[in-house]
Amino acid sequence: MKNKYDWKDNLKSTIVRMKIVGLWPGGDDTYKFNIYGLYSAFCIAAFTFGHTFFQTYNILYIFNDLQAILGTVYVNFSEILNLLKAYLVIKNMKILKELMITVNCDLFQPRNQKQLDRIKPDLRFWRMSSFALWSSVSTTVFFWSTYPIFDHSLKSHKLPFLAWYPYRTDISPNYEITYVYQVFGICFTAATAISVDTLIACLHMYIGAQYDILCDDIKHLYDQTDNVLADLNKKLYNIVKHHREILKFYEHISKFSNWIIFVQFFISATSIGITMFELTTVISPDPPSSLHTQNTFFFRQVTPLSSQFFAFTAFLTTITVQIFVYCWFGNIVEVKSSNIPYAVFESKWIGTPMEHKKLMIIFIERNQKPLKVMALDLFFLNLDTFMKILRASWSYFALLRQFRERQTIATT
Repeated sequence: MKNKYDWKDNLKSTIVRMKIVGLWPGGDDTYKFNIYGLYSAFCIAAFTFGHTFFQTYNILYIFNDLQAILGTVYVNFSEILNLLKAYLVIKNMKILKELMITVNCDLFQPRNQKQLDRIKPDLRFWRMSSFALWSSVSTTVFFWSTYPIFDHSLKSHKLPFLAWYPYRTDISPNYEITYVYQVFGICFTAATAISVDTLIACLHMYIGAQYDILCDDIKHLYDQTDNVLADLNKKLYNIVKHHREILKFYEHISKFSNWIIFVQFFISATSIGITMFELTTVISPDPPSSLHTQNTFFFRQVTPLSSQFFAFTAFLTTITVQIFVYCWFGNIVEVKSSNIPYAVFESKWIGTPMEHKKLMIIFIERNQKPLKVMALDLFFLNLDTFMKILRASWSYFALLRQFRERQTIATT
């Protein structure tokens, strides 16, 4: 192609959001002691960490209340995961910046318009899934942040989230300041989560796109040229080099994303089960009178079509889409990498020298097993894993339902 394709351009909006939350220094540099470094430290410490810390600390005050724990912990788990995501992004910033350079190298460029058209469907689907994630997260944040307004509980100084603070939050202006702080905190943590999720999904999508380009190159490896032998050696060398760079690209992504994916799947399975349980639970309209259990909507009756009902539904949609996106693009890598032996067979290999046939046999043997995206070498990222997570979530939900029924029978 005459014009170089900019792979990084697809991530432009994601990178802008990561810059806003303090997770992407400018240029190809890592963090430095400058204005942006100070801004990042303030945002992460004050909002991403602070918002999570105050909610986590409050668990000490409601530890003996199982219903209160269930109504808080599944959100708190997600926020702790966001801290892990922020930490791993900062720790592996050098690797991420190198990946952004690698993906735009000449070896990863589409050779022609046909190859570019071949990868466009995956690019479009990634944009659609990113939009779905951001839409569901925005809806969740909106209903969480505005619940006291819709519930007409501003006068009683209820906050959107259950949290402990070293001062009274039921008086002005402490209440108003804390309310705004919680809104900023949930916006920063949500933006951190989805930015990292869409980044990892896009990087896996790039691997699938590179396998598409590689397979197309293999199919046209034996096309006739003026100097057949010399050109064939060069093409074969580039194909092997391209394949090795793809594997290296995947290894770098794994160093950054392994723990994120592992913890994400564990927390998502738990959160889906608890969220479904919360949606089907009618909580007593008279919550405990403790100061630490009054400032949240999680202890009210979940009324259909109410703001808290929509918040639960949006959150359930968000975490389901999150794990689906991971599994979908992990599945794409597995499917696209399995096409290499077929691409060799579809090429015009019959009339080639025996030496090249032997080399291609070795290359096929190397690619008999497709590349499978894994999390800490424990499980694969594919659609089968997605269904297993949903089944595990249903098991958590059924367990909680059974426990509640037994508790109800015991008290009657």
